[in-house]
Amino acid sequence: MPHSPADKKKALTRVRRIRGQLDALGRALEEGADCAPVLQQLAAVRGAVNGLMSEILESHLREEFAQPAATPKQREAGIDAAVALVRSYLK
Repeated sequence: MPHSPADKKKALTRVRRIRGQLDALGRALEEGADCAPVLQQLAAVRGAVNGLMSEILESHLREEFAQPAATPKQREAGIDAAVALVRSYLK
């Protein structure tokens, strides 16, 4: 999660842009647009979501590992959580 006001604003702006792309995609589907432009729009939405997810994941990992863990058990738990996040991101 972006924590600084600037990062939060940037993430919300991207979400709004993605929402606009999805609205346009919905309109295209309702209007029976050709497959090629719809597929291109889907690829653009996927790219936008992946970009946003990548930025937020990076922010989380930097925050998580910026300070050393107090105990080896906490360190291991942080690593396990990071691995789970990366695995879900790669699905």
